[in-house]
Amino acid sequence: MELNETVELMNSADYKDRFKAEYFQVKIRHDKLKAMCEKWDEGKLSFEPTCPREIYDLQLDAMKRYMDILVIRAKIENVELI
Repeated sequence: MELNETVELMNSADYKDRFKAEYFQVKIRHDKLKAMCEKWDEGKLSFEPTCPREIYDLQLDAMKRYMDILVIRAKIENVELI
């Protein structure tokens, strides 16, 4: 899934659809940032990142924790994320 595929869910009147969109958007961004960091570790990036690697690691950790919270909420609120 790509970010543009979440637009319909984000614009839905149903909060469960908006909840799904929120989760998918964070997951997409997390997964892309993680892939970038993996390429960085392998020396395969086509650019030089501006921030130190530790900043990206902090961001990835925060995004992961946020996704974990959303998964817990989804279970409590009966929202199917998959």
